[in-house]
Amino acid sequence: MKRLAYSAIGIVGILALLILAKNILIPLAYGVILWFLGHYFKNLAYKIPFFKKYLPSWLVSSVIFLFIVLVLVLVSSVISSNVNALIQSYPRYQVNIDGIIEKINGIFKIDIYQNLTEKLKDFEFDTLLKTLADALSSIFGNIVMVLLYALLIVSEETSFTTKFKKLFNNSNNYNMASNILDKINASISDYIRLKTIVSLLTGVVGYVFLLIMKVDAPFFWALLMFLLNYIPTIGSLIATVFPAVFSLIQFGEFGPFIIILVGLGVLEWFIGNIIEPRVMGKSLNISPLVTIIALVSWGQIWGITGMLLSVPITVVMVIVLSQFESTKKVAIILSENGDLD
Repeated sequence: MKRLAYSAIGIVGILALLILAKNILIPLAYGVILWFLGHYFKNLAYKIPFFKKYLPSWLVSSVIFLFIVLVLVLVSSVISSNVNALIQSYPRYQVNIDGIIEKINGIFKIDIYQNLTEKLKDFEFDTLLKTLADALSSIFGNIVMVLLYALLIVSEETSFTTKFKKLFNNSNNYNMASNILDKINASISDYIRLKTIVSLLTGVVGYVFLLIMKVDAPFFWALLMFLLNYIPTIGSLIATVFPAVFSLIQFGEFGPFIIILVGLGVLEWFIGNIIEPRVMGKSLNISPLVTIIALVSWGQIWGITGMLLSVPITVVMVIVLSQFESTKKVAIILSENGDLD
């Protein structure tokens, strides 16, 4: 009973820390992800003999991080320009919204739709765009802190191994801890790399489709699809609905809306259910139910950031819990099929 009470107090304390210190922990989490990406690109660069033989490690790391910074700056600039263009087109969209409302009233002629009309007339699309842009900007916000954390992690790499060894009194404990870190590094690196490839494919194909359909700001919606694809299950649903609803507002017709909704829905389904399982393979070992619970839980704690990081955090939890007899049963419950190897 006492052990259960201590566990409950510990969990509450951890949750309180995660919530109260989220302004510090969220940039740190993004910094770790950035470090994983930089580490992956560095290993990729070192597969070229010239880089490995003639270029020092610090120079390769510097070039990679400079490239990442330039990409983030470019993406932020494109987001800003696209949102501004959409906001400037708001008067034209407002006319289409009024036309859609009239069509709905003409078809159904029910009091409930009259009430819906009154509510929709108060709808401010430019406010929605600004809210959406702010959510995306929060991912790229605090970029200085994120990069600082990532660079500090890189600078600590060489000394970390030495300090890590000195933390343990015997080689058995060191080997076990080292094994845990290796598994975490391999699993998270694979997940970020493979999920990025799948998300990039989703964004590129979505961009081409929206460009063909002549939807305004296709890059903005493709970028939204790319980012939302990191959120399990509901991310792809939101990525399908947003551009489709926007097309209804842009064109004022139900035809393009249905085509885009069905087209993006088929695209998300095909990539999510056919391509992604083949690409990801056995890189994850999490129950689908646990994935949803983790998504909702971390979403409550850290918002959109929590949703984006819910899967990597759960993977780390499964790996760590599986290494100890007292928590192995919990890891089995969290895993997909109970196999912890």
